[in-house]
Amino acid sequence: MIPRRALDDVRRALTRQAAAALLGPRQVGKTTLAHEIARTTDSLYLDLQARADRARLAEPRLFLRPYEDRLVILDEIHRVPELFPELRGLIDEGRRRGRRTGRFLILGSASVDLLKQAGESLAGRIEFVSLYPFDVLEVSPDNEAVTSLWVRGGFPDSFLAGSDEDSLAFRQNFVRTYLERDLAEFVQMRLPPETLARLWTMLAHEQGGLLTVAKLARSLAISAPAVTRYVDVLSSLLLVRRLPPFVANVRKRLVKSPRVYIRDSGLLHALLDIGSLHALAGHPVAGSSWEGFVVENLLAVAHPRTRASFYRTAAGAEIDLVLEIPGIRKPLAVEIKRSLSPSLGKGFRSALADLAPERSFVVYAGNERYPVAESTEVIGLPEMARLLANPMGLKS
Repeated sequence: MIPRRALDDVRRALTRQAAAALLGPRQVGKTTLAHEIARTTDSLYLDLQARADRARLAEPRLFLRPYEDRLVILDEIHRVPELFPELRGLIDEGRRRGRRTGRFLILGSASVDLLKQAGESLAGRIEFVSLYPFDVLEVSPDNEAVTSLWVRGGFPDSFLAGSDEDSLAFRQNFVRTYLERDLAEFVQMRLPPETLARLWTMLAHEQGGLLTVAKLARSLAISAPAVTRYVDVLSSLLLVRRLPPFVANVRKRLVKSPRVYIRDSGLLHALLDIGSLHALAGHPVAGSSWEGFVVENLLAVAHPRTRASFYRTAAGAEIDLVLEIPGIRKPLAVEIKRSLSPSLGKGFRSALADLAPERSFVVYAGNERYPVAESTEVIGLPEMARLLANPMGLKS
């Protein structure tokens, strides 16, 4: 088992609150992590996808009261959203008897409905922890492992597969399951799986580009609100990222549309039928795939309250990633290059003059770290991730 950083985050959350919610896409390792916690904790595990465990909770308070002194793990809780008000009552009863923390560990695929239910019913009683696919700080930092992570993505069964062929098969089955079954749980508007597949694939072709809902709607012959709704759902399930534009008080015309990324590079490649490094290296998406891979890895390790955006003006000034980190007065500017010999473009230099960031970096595919201009360094992805994991070292 590759150790997950979120394991310690969940344990800390359970010492602070009565409930912790571990949220993330399917197949990302939530259940494995929960069983690791259960192994060292007096606990009860209930899988709410199983009919027998759902039947036990027909009368939730009656069944769960005897387990007040044990951690109760509720997997797939989005299948039984009516449990949230019952959990609130049990938590409040326990608080009156001095049982204030470590009562419930809730697992679920992140969704609008799940967050809404938990936020309304368990406000002040729950802490959220996100579990993402593997990142560069969780796997070996050597070039081979980082390249494999880029090509295969970070879903455990994909990254650890015995061959590229097996890895691609897992990811394509993952996409098919979402299209044919799982999305129906989270959205009421119904589109044929073929139309959804086209939408997801079109988003893959637009990796790192501006999200143009009207263009997607015309291509799919569906309404713009339908496209927006499905992109919303894919975003809430942590499968798609809409990176917003940076809002700056500069006298420039700024781009206002978000950029769109398929968050896991392995899923991106599966949608485009790219199964190996050889196939990826010659594909037009390679540069934007690397960009999205870097963005996701950096945000996975950054402070949870970090605000991420991009900067782009109508005149061509551009920064791929702007990070506003708590405790650091000015934002960081990150340019992303796949080249082993990156150089600073005119658009990046112009954007630095506009924003005057705390520091600026060019994240590239190599390992050496060296200055390329005043206050700008070229740096490899693993080392940049380590810097963001300990952001106080980033102050000028």
